[in-house]
Amino acid sequence: MRHRRKTLKLGRKSEHRDALLSNLTISLIEHSRIKTTLAKAKAVRPYAEKLVTLGKKGELHHRRQAAAKLNDKSAVKKLFSDIAPRFRERAGGYTRILKLGQRKSDASEMALLEWVDFDLSAQPTTETQPEASQEEAIPKTPAKDDVVEVEAIKEEKKDSK
Repeated sequence: MRHRRKTLKLGRKSEHRDALLSNLTISLIEHSRIKTTLAKAKAVRPYAEKLVTLGKKGELHHRRQAAAKLNDKSAVKKLFSDIAPRFRERAGGYTRILKLGQRKSDASEMALLEWVDFDLSAQPTTETQPEASQEEAIPKTPAKDDVVEVEAIKEEKKDSK
């Protein structure tokens, strides 16, 4: 019987699933917000929240348990020094899932997984240029000045020959 067996399998074997959950949790700890599929976000949520609970307890044994789950010293350090103290007064529910809609390529339901106290204005901003849409990819007709310059260059080349 499957009583109290709540683990979402995600179509993976246990070792692969454990590595996936660990890596997603490390990314959540490092970046405070991750974009993933809804199913993965729902699977990572209890995994990450249990680690925050270990971080709130803060003893050496709990640090070692978290290190065994995460396999990343810097993530464990950040979890225990930065993230867990922020939730000291909170009884649970440290993460939120925001649905984003479907991904274009395969129509997978996408979601943002972030800490409840995540503040977009406090995060360092990385200015990235948006990807070119199909309309921007089409070359535009040159301006009249550009045409005149190109013709002048062609005439110079003919004169030099």
